[in-house]
Amino acid sequence: MISLLKRLGAFGLLCGVFIIELVKASVDVTVAVLSNKQKLKPAIVAVPLDLRTDMGITTLANIVSLTPGTTSLHISDDRKTLYVHVLDRESDEDVIRSIKDTFETRVLAVEGPAPGEAVDKKGAVA
Repeated sequence: MISLLKRLGAFGLLCGVFIIELVKASVDVTVAVLSNKQKLKPAIVAVPLDLRTDMGITTLANIVSLTPGTTSLHISDDRKTLYVHVLDRESDEDVIRSIKDTFETRVLAVEGPAPGEAVDKKGAVA
């Protein structure tokens, strides 16, 4: 029961973070379009995945696609890499860190531990 409550809390946090990131990305894309910025650096970035389930991977891919300025293109056959098109990027590492820190860690928290996976006293996957 505690695990379910933690996962529901993690889902609420994910939704809140997504809304904040949606607004920030919308402003960034609007500024880029209206400022006539000629130096956009579009790229396709390979994001390594720590997610374990099809639902988790699909959720992350959809969140990325719903965020202005990014689109999920493909998930590798081994389900360990998500290919993302970004409208403007400074470096691949910044894009990867942003997706993993902002969204993937929260989707992992919603997933909860896999069957048979060890969990510490705080509920984190060990």
